[in-house]
Amino acid sequence: MKTTKQLLGAVSACALIAMTSAPALAQGTTAGTTISNTVNVTYNVNGITQNAETATDEFTVDQRVNVTVTNVGAATSVTPGSTEQAIAFDVTNLSNSSVDLELTTALNAGTAANISNIRIFLDTNGDRVLDAAELAAGPITFLDEVGSSATGVTTAVIVIADFGLNAINDDQFDIALTANAHAAGGAGSLGAELVESATNTSGIDTVLFDGQGATDSVRDGAFSAIGTYTVAGAVVDVAKSSRVVSDPVNGTNNPKAIPGATIEYCITVANAASASTATDVNVTDDLPFEVIYDSAFGIFVDGDANCANGTAGGNFVAGAGAGGADRVTGDLSDVAGGETRSLYFRVVID
Repeated sequence: MKTTKQLLGAVSACALIAMTSAPALAQGTTAGTTISNTVNVTYNVNGITQNAETATDEFTVDQRVNVTVTNVGAATSVTPGSTEQAIAFDVTNLSNSSVDLELTTALNAGTAANISNIRIFLDTNGDRVLDAAELAAGPITFLDEVGSSATGVTTAVIVIADFGLNAINDDQFDIALTANAHAAGGAGSLGAELVESATNTSGIDTVLFDGQGATDSVRDGAFSAIGTYTVAGAVVDVAKSSRVVSDPVNGTNNPKAIPGATIEYCITVANAASASTATDVNVTDDLPFEVIYDSAFGIFVDGDANCANGTAGGNFVAGAGAGGADRVTGDLSDVAGGETRSLYFRVVID
């Protein structure tokens, strides 16, 4: 603080003091502003007005650092194996000065092996979607030269991540995004981390004023918020069974699996209740060399859990399987949560 002062001469009992000061913004007066005011004193001696005396004081407004991070929107639903899945955040500078904001992410909950490639991008148009141009601009590690205003300056960012095939239905992944205030280091350069000033100087001192976020502490110059991914996958269970339909000796009356007997194979695909729909379900079955495909019966798809009520479909290709085995294939319609579909066909024991 700088102070100038002039001593008064003889002062009468009658004195007038006038003071002025600069207006403050809602976020506070900008750091570095010099606040100056001058006092003016008039007085009389023996009834005669003397020359007025003045004194001036000025000091520098210090830096009050405050930042917040907010997750925008509901949890993002992802599919195992999906990539570049987005969650949106707002990062707001509430300081009375421009700052750089270093951005970092951390996995706060979830299996680390099933999430990867976590990156941060600018959401330049603020639509909460990572557009092709925003993706092409590349990931960021800090927000550069974030200005100050009466209501704060907010920047929209998007965090994206990839998910492994081993992630399962209802898995949850929490990502903490932290913004840490640094000095405005010039365009394109991250300034030094801001810390609380130990003493009161005549220059611009720093006071940390941020609150406590999800994973940070109060008045540490940083703030964090959590964004969440939830996995919505299919929970598919595949089963294969066989039954003896008939044999050359007993016919259909208590048949046995002897050479010449007809065997029906049943392949079921079940999806757990509340799971996501399984689509593009393809069945491939290489036949044992000891059986012969029953072309007269054919192949049925989209049967029920008991391998009945299917429709003719699928394909048989001799020698198309592993090691030259005969192969049966068929496509099933989408299998919704709680639903079971089947493919079934018959063979004869050689």
